[in-house]
Amino acid sequence: MRVVIAPDKFKGSLSAPEVASRLSAGLRTGFAAGRAAASLPAEGFETTLIPVADGGEGTLDAAVGSGFTRRSATVTGPTGHPITAEFAVRGEEAVIEMAAASGLAVLPGFGDGSAPNTETAKSSTSLGTGELIRAALDLGCRHIILGVGGSANTDGGAGVLQGLGAVLLDAEGNELPGGGAALARLDRIDFSNLDVRLEATEVVLASDVDNPLLGRTGAAAIFGPQKGATPDDVASLDAALAHFVQVLATEIGPEAKDAAQAPGAGAAGGVGYIAIAALGAARRPGIDVVLEFTELEQRLAGADLVITGEGSLDEQSLLGKTPMGVARAAARSGIPVIAVCGRSTLSPEQLSESGFESVHALTELESNVEKCIAEAGPLLEELGKHIGVRLSEKAVPTHDAARTETKEQLHV
Repeated sequence: MRVVIAPDKFKGSLSAPEVASRLSAGLRTGFAAGRAAASLPAEGFETTLIPVADGGEGTLDAAVGSGFTRRSATVTGPTGHPITAEFAVRGEEAVIEMAAASGLAVLPGFGDGSAPNTETAKSSTSLGTGELIRAALDLGCRHIILGVGGSANTDGGAGVLQGLGAVLLDAEGNELPGGGAALARLDRIDFSNLDVRLEATEVVLASDVDNPLLGRTGAAAIFGPQKGATPDDVASLDAALAHFVQVLATEIGPEAKDAAQAPGAGAAGGVGYIAIAALGAARRPGIDVVLEFTELEQRLAGADLVITGEGSLDEQSLLGKTPMGVARAAARSGIPVIAVCGRSTLSPEQLSESGFESVHALTELESNVEKCIAEAGPLLEELGKHIGVRLSEKAVPTHDAARTETKEQLHV
């Protein structure tokens, strides 16, 4: 029996590789115990671990788990402090998780109550993300996957432009500081030193966010408050972004205005906007991009079962998050799929329509959600044991006819 384990992270508890590893350990232990109880040999049980993500946090781990090499660079953090940020490279392909360079989690003081706040909301920059892209270009990469999410900035991606060599100037010819608020003083953009290698580089924007850049559903209005912006900050940031669009349109043409309305332009504080407007990026659903570079469908060949999951299985999961992407891939290969999660809020009807053979939550073992979060690793391994025992009862020899029978019986 071969089981493919392709989960997303359990946010706040375990990374996707840790989830896959814990599940695999539990499955193997449970399968062996079940076979021993039935006086049957336990050999012939195999797990293939393929950590996945939806394009946001965890995308880097998914890339490394699929053969990319982890690299690092010293870049400018969201408030101007130097940080070390990682990215991943495979040949001429690079995966950049912008949160590693420009995310809320790398703000000084994040987690202790001092960040994010109104000042960081106005001054945080995406400069480090541009610097990461340049580091990938230095390594010969010409296909850049930019996974966005968890950003600290609302600067329209202006920092990305600065990191790639553009200079933003005020009316007196002074270079602007970072952050969205400073864009209100933008007079012109000097593109003379923009990295020429971008002309031969394909950029993919991996994002599920479909918000435009401006207005009531734009980057500042929808995501600004999560980054510490007050209502007054939101209004001033939105106005500054609108001014940025006007200046950029003067520099590169009316397509800059069109790009502001494009779905995904509001992603990551407007980094989606500059990726579309200035880098020629194509926006694709994050899960599709990740499943493509992990080669999940090809690696499903010969599998009897797929296990996927994430921390919370809810209505958002049904809108294209990792578990559904994996479930669709498994369905195309005719392989049953089950889901594991910290907790599930889906109704029986929703679960029935999801395509999962079954769903198993840590709350089945521990009703206290806080303990599930704190002890997710051991609980996930224990859940894997229960699933492994049930699989041991259904395992049959893996010649072709028997494999078909196994797939028809696998409901655990």
